Amino acid sequence: MPVITEINDLKRIYRRRVPKMFYDYCESGSWSEQTFRENTSDFEKLHLRQRVAVDMSGRSTKTQMIGQDVSMPVALAPVGLTGMQHFDGEIKAAKAAEEFGVPFCLSTMSICSIEDVAENTNAPFWMQVYTLKDDDFMQRLFDRAKAAKCSAAVITVDLQLLGQRHKDLKNGLSAPPKLTAQSVANMMTKVQWGLGMLQTKRRFFGNIVGHAHGVEDASSLSSWTAESFDQSLNWDRIREFRKMWDGPLIIKGIMDPRDALEACNVGADAIIVSNHGGRQLDGALSSIRALEPIMDAVGDKIEVHLDSGVRSGQDVLKAVAMGAKGCWIGRAFVYGLGAMGEAGVTKALEVIHKELDLSMALTGHTDINTVDKDILMIPKDFSDNWK
Repeated sequence: MPVITEINDLKRIYRRRVPKMFYDYCESGSWSEQTFRENTSDFEKLHLRQRVAVDMSGRSTKTQMIGQDVSMPVALAPVGLTGMQHFDGEIKAAKAAEEFGVPFCLSTMSICSIEDVAENTNAPFWMQVYTLKDDDFMQRLFDRAKAAKCSAAVITVDLQLLGQRHKDLKNGLSAPPKLTAQSVANMMTKVQWGLGMLQTKRRFFGNIVGHAHGVEDASSLSSWTAESFDQSLNWDRIREFRKMWDGPLIIKGIMDPRDALEACNVGADAIIVSNHGGRQLDGALSSIRALEPIMDAVGDKIEVHLDSGVRSGQDVLKAVAMGAKGCWIGRAFVYGLGAMGEAGVTKALEVIHKELDLSMALTGHTDINTVDKDILMIPKDFSDNWK
């Protein structure tokens, strides 16, 4: 294994080993990609206070997310098409997360199905769902998650319609990939990826094909997807979804304090401050800038997590200091998965954990649960200087 010291090391290997279509799907945002870029760059505006002559022994990053013990405040975010980044990708990522002691969340638009992941893991995982019109499909999806012993459901509320992602349109993104002269030529250079894909039977959206009415193959999937997302979504509709699932519920995609308060009112157990990784509304604030006003609005009424832009243990530390109870990583673990499969996801988690552990100690803390804003130097106009 090459020497990996940071997430960008995995990203460089990932770019060499995965077809351009799927690399671009991961490593892009909507429109001009302003929000995609600022999700990461805004973390750099927060500086850490170094402390010295503090006993740094006996450190612990263990905490809880929605009442579940975790080895560090990190969860693997739901990422569509993960099984196209590496064969059986969702299974491999879930196994790495289980071994490391952090939650894994499966996307509705995964290649491996709920049942596939459940059959190949032992720890309960979390299930992400979209806000679709089809009540029958939604109820059966929740029921399948319950049968698979999923310990939480995550409702994504920021995808009523799809933000335009130029690279995906130009690449003709699909699962399995469309065989054009350009895509075939590129895939022929990704020998390891191709050999892996030949080994697996999982190349379609496993939670949709054969489960949604009228969707029996890839050709019928696109029309179903276009018709199923509910553009008329409102909070009453989210209350209906809450009734379909009686376990812990997390709402993902909150960027405004008013929406955070609405999430409290529908009975959610946690919210995720997230702009969908910069893939929906371009020009929106970065998630880390949006976090503080939301924390101020909800206080201790609901558990708050952060997603979008997290690439290091220092990012996790800064988000926790700002009040988040946990961070979700998407691209960071996908880089590892595409680079080296399950071992790459483990390496990504190890890198983040080491950065978190050492940085926490150097700010004067030995327990992640004692970290607060005192470790940060926050610019005066970071989150509240808006007209």
